[in-house]
Amino acid sequence: MNDINKVKFLQTTTGNQLAYQYFPGKGPTVVFLGGYASDMSGSKAEWLSSHCADNGRAYLRFDYSGHGQSTGEFDRGTIGQWMEDALFVIDYCTTGKLILIGSSMGGWIMLLIATVLKDRLFGLIGIAAAPDFSEDLMWSQFDDETRKKLINEGIIYLPSDYTEQGMPLRREFIEDGRLHLVLRDPIKLHCPIRLLHGLLDSDVPADTADKILHAVESDDVHVCYVKNADHRFSSNENLLLLSDTLERLVSDEKMKGHE
Repeated sequence: MNDINKVKFLQTTTGNQLAYQYFPGKGPTVVFLGGYASDMSGSKAEWLSSHCADNGRAYLRFDYSGHGQSTGEFDRGTIGQWMEDALFVIDYCTTGKLILIGSSMGGWIMLLIATVLKDRLFGLIGIAAAPDFSEDLMWSQFDDETRKKLINEGIIYLPSDYTEQGMPLRREFIEDGRLHLVLRDPIKLHCPIRLLHGLLDSDVPADTADKILHAVESDDVHVCYVKNADHRFSSNENLLLLSDTLERLVSDEKMKGHE
């Protein structure tokens, strides 16, 4: 196994071991932020790894605590903790400018850490970005009985294709999510932002991209809707669009003299 594919581990202040892969290269470091219950071996993370390696670009991907090869309990995780995981790995592995690429929940975490790393931002790319989903796509969609059960028992199990018992959801996840909502107020970001969203996405409404567009203060925001793409956004055409969006972002900023 070469260094590009080698998985390393970084211990956080909480004691969790975070799995990550990093290789250096030219230009800004591309950082992939995965989705809820996903991991860094997914199709988009793998595609970007190959693309960045082939083009000599620095690249970082990792598993949040409780995800993939990282230690920790998934159902004990929160947006706040996973945001801190992201900041910890980025601080340890990288210097200089960053292109953050956030998929689904990773799009929420992307926006959160971007407000912390403002001076280091080269640009952002969201793929079916899902900011505030714990409130807007979970809590607000629950019926009264489900809400009461979550409040009183502290945990419910959501239907899942991956486990018969269902996906565990704890009250703390909802409560913590409310501390990190980003679409309720202007998002003070001024870097280039590119948003990709499939119109067949049944998990995150396509108008979420429009909400991000209007929430961020940046004037350089492009939204690309793909008619036949679903939430996974992982067909060959979708992945080619992703890497093309990355290269166009880099090229546009070079033309402006920002690299």
